[in-house]
Amino acid sequence: MTACPTGIAHTYMAAEKLAQTARSLGHEIKVETQGSIGAENVLSDNDVRNADGIIIAADKDVDRSRFVGKKVLVVGVAEGIRTPEQLIERVQSAPVYGGEPGEGTGGGAAAASGGTGGSGGTVGGKERSVAYKALMNGVSYMIPFVVVGGLLIAISLAVGGHATPEGLKIAPGSFWEDVNNIGTIGFQLMVPILSGYIAYAIGDRPALVPGMIGGWIATHGELYGMKDASAGFIGGIVTGFLAGYLVVWIKKVKVPRFAQPIMPIIVIPIVATTALGLFFVYVLGKPISWVFTHLTGWLSGMTGTSAIVLGAILGLMIAFDMGGPVNKTAFLFGSGLIASGNQTVMGMCAAAIPVMPLGQGLATLIHRHLYSEQERETGMAALFMGLFGISEGAIPFAAARPAQVIPANMLGGAVAGALAGMAGVADAVPHGGPIVAVLGAVDGVPMFFVAVVIGAVVTALTTVTLVDVAERRKSGARGGTGSGAEVVAAADAAVTAGGASSVVAEPVVAESVVAGVAGVAGGDGAEAAAAGASRTAVAVAPVPRSAAVPGQGPGGKAVDGAGVETEGADTAGADTAGNDVRSDGHGVDGGNNSDGGSGGSAPSAEVLSGYLTEQTVKTQLDADGKEAAIREMAELAAGTGKVADVDELVRVALAREAQGTTGLGEEIAIPHAKTDAVTAPVVGFARSADGIDWGSLDGTLAKLVFMISVPEAAAGDEHLRILALLSRKLMDADFRARLQGAEDKAAILRALGEIQ
Repeated sequence: MTACPTGIAHTYMAAEKLAQTARSLGHEIKVETQGSIGAENVLSDNDVRNADGIIIAADKDVDRSRFVGKKVLVVGVAEGIRTPEQLIERVQSAPVYGGEPGEGTGGGAAAASGGTGGSGGTVGGKERSVAYKALMNGVSYMIPFVVVGGLLIAISLAVGGHATPEGLKIAPGSFWEDVNNIGTIGFQLMVPILSGYIAYAIGDRPALVPGMIGGWIATHGELYGMKDASAGFIGGIVTGFLAGYLVVWIKKVKVPRFAQPIMPIIVIPIVATTALGLFFVYVLGKPISWVFTHLTGWLSGMTGTSAIVLGAILGLMIAFDMGGPVNKTAFLFGSGLIASGNQTVMGMCAAAIPVMPLGQGLATLIHRHLYSEQERETGMAALFMGLFGISEGAIPFAAARPAQVIPANMLGGAVAGALAGMAGVADAVPHGGPIVAVLGAVDGVPMFFVAVVIGAVVTALTTVTLVDVAERRKSGARGGTGSGAEVVAAADAAVTAGGASSVVAEPVVAESVVAGVAGVAGGDGAEAAAAGASRTAVAVAPVPRSAAVPGQGPGGKAVDGAGVETEGADTAGADTAGNDVRSDGHGVDGGNNSDGGSGGSAPSAEVLSGYLTEQTVKTQLDADGKEAAIREMAELAAGTGKVADVDELVRVALAREAQGTTGLGEEIAIPHAKTDAVTAPVVGFARSADGIDWGSLDGTLAKLVFMISVPEAAAGDEHLRILALLSRKLMDADFRARLQGAEDKAAILRALGEIQ
């Protein structure tokens, strides 16, 4: 099983390499890919039953219940590309999934601690940590609740709300009160969903109930002595991890065979839920309540200090946990002083409240390439929620990237609060955001808006700076681990005849493409496996990105770091013996002859659905640098009349490069851009005689350069499909040689015509 979160290249390259290597070793293999267009070549029950092992190359947790009783090896997708031969060897001695809880899954505590050996989750440090994947899993399920709940509340307040001394109120019994109540339910479920699916990603189904109930307890402070506040989303993250790892621990307890069937559906959920709930109420709840009480007392002692200092402190607190005890302490402190005639403290709070969602939404617009498509959509919703003082709109961003987003939120909140305090802004109602100014509850409206705008801009700029730095560090770290990787060497050895065994490959979510597609370590596979080789199942699949990080789009579509969805074709295996062979063993016309001939076919006027034509082919690039090459390719595409703005196309393509090189290694680069600077999809190809430094992981200079440009509306299918086709075909060393040796455009087009 293979998969990757930010682009489909890894998914299909891993599937192709595993299929090639398995056949060269005399194994029968079936590879299921979970790519941009969903699962393809899906493993049937019979496939799994007959397989001797399952290899999952992924960076995202998947449902492995169908593999119970089978040997399962879990690795990162890059391992499927670089060391397929080792994986096929290792899976034969991998532990049996389901025989020992936590083994063979690549999840749970073993994976979290980087366990090796018999855990079935050995990835040599290449796989995302279980904690990271669990957090992203929870955030992805939480986002719809934040968006739906927040927008319904915002709409109901905008249309049916009015300012009162108690805050913005909606007329009782009105239609808009019902709408508001529905939105409130969405918000009430938000943290339990976050907590539940964090737990689920760690401990599987038995952890779902304790995780959700733990999240509910975290958001209901009255259960542990907090009448007006709760632990908020941070408490939900804590309960999610506690529930998940508690279930993993309980699973390790040996029980009689007769009790095993009821463990996951009765015993484990009940024990874990009870233990976690009581632990939170009696152990965690007390310190949280103590913090809330003492923060309130501390703030009360600061009312005589500088308004700027107090505003900055209140802004920091408002922005810290967005609904948690620190936030509620500041909010209740400000709202409590309204009745005593001091409305300036609430004015400081009101200016800070919208800064987080407005700042995070603005960040997704400033540097779109740092965010996935889902995050950008959430950013638009956050902007809308910010206008109505709904700070929870920023929670998905804070949960996904706490180290970058929370400090940025706090800095922007402090700036807004300090400016409001300095200007003496007053708020007569216990609510915040531009809506209260529009409804006439704010005194000092101009400075109120100045404070909000400056605070939001500070948050946005700080966020994109911190996220960009973090992504660059990750890119550098991953680049260091992929040294000397080669893209798949063509396997010319024929498949051994007698006793060929079968290997099943199934898709899983894989690591994001950060510094380009990792190459494949050589594996020439010249020696065929002996007769009677084992039957192995391999799984290969792509993922979804979050947060400020790349992820997978809705419907199973993988999204690259620039938010570009890529769509894959089926997982046809490479022809290793001059024959056309699918990874499932059935014939398919690959259009590729191992002798390097083109089959005598006439030159094709256009390839890749007509997006690559003679107009978009250049036999030799004039540029000697990456930026100049991208501009030259953009100008080449402009000759088709499909490019409305060359400069913008170049900017977007370079922004994609800043996130992670598109140099794949083996002298290949595939820069790509999703932008409305092009009016229709267009693909260009050019060669460089001397090669261009593209920052490829294997250190090779790019001599074969493809540039894919698609408009926003078309990116969901064509961009993905083209990348999938290219990634798969470029694994063929003979094809690369033919492309490099083509004498003119006609010969180049004949070679490219093989991509189908």
